[in-house]
Amino acid sequence: MKRTAAAAVALASVVGALLFLWPFVGGHLPGAGSTTAVGLGTAAALLAVEVAARQLDARGLALLAALAAIDAAARAVVVTGVGGFSPIFLLILCGGYVFGAGYGFLLGAMSLLVSALVTGGVGPWLPYQLFAVGWVGALAGLAGRGRTGRPSGRDVVVLAVTGVVAGYGFGAAMDVWNWTFYQASPGLGFHLGMPAGLALEHFGRYYLATSLAYDSFRAGGNAIMVAALGFPVLAALARLRGRLHTEVMHGEPAHAGDRVWNPAQLGMAGPWTGDS
Repeated sequence: MKRTAAAAVALASVVGALLFLWPFVGGHLPGAGSTTAVGLGTAAALLAVEVAARQLDARGLALLAALAAIDAAARAVVVTGVGGFSPIFLLILCGGYVFGAGYGFLLGAMSLLVSALVTGGVGPWLPYQLFAVGWVGALAGLAGRGRTGRPSGRDVVVLAVTGVVAGYGFGAAMDVWNWTFYQASPGLGFHLGMPAGLALEHFGRYYLATSLAYDSFRAGGNAIMVAALGFPVLAALARLRGRLHTEVMHGEPAHAGDRVWNPAQLGMAGPWTGDS
């Protein structure tokens, strides 16, 4: 089941990567209608796979919706923040780290979708944001893969580093969309039909000239948020994860018809994992 969910995240990432790589093969980005359908359809399909693979039940879906709503509310208060900093990334990073890559991808995508609806930020950029923020949650899930025991200082450090990488990665991904509208400069801009090598060279110059400093605020802000609030948030989510997942222990029950439950999975003890 976990392999199915992991394959679904990988396939969703391939679909998203194709959208972002379109300009580097000489073409315009696809139309807004088609990209929106692809973005929303991919998120819906991934959600269906997670449910079918038993990674999500009704309580998990409720928690996902609650976290997305909290994140959307935070972004409604501070839409852009200082430079590229936004508080929306904290819960996405922590949620992905605790619940896994698939859950992290969905949490990022749903948070951006709800936020866009609340703040009126629906536009042709939205499907690209869904994938870019979804990848932030998925990256956090990969960083937390295989972690066991209660959250520790090491987890906070790992997640803070992940936040820095995700901050720059998100900015670079979204700059692909912005760059296609920048055609004024012959040395930086996008031009229809340009060779892939030249396109990469122009985009690299464009990013360094226009976005590196801006994205540094996001990357640094992510690290500061995780350092300041990461431990309690990770601990709370880990406890919720334990309460949401029950497990029937193998072996003969003490009496016919009795079920033996693992108390650790009920939140009464500490183990948690970041497996996707």
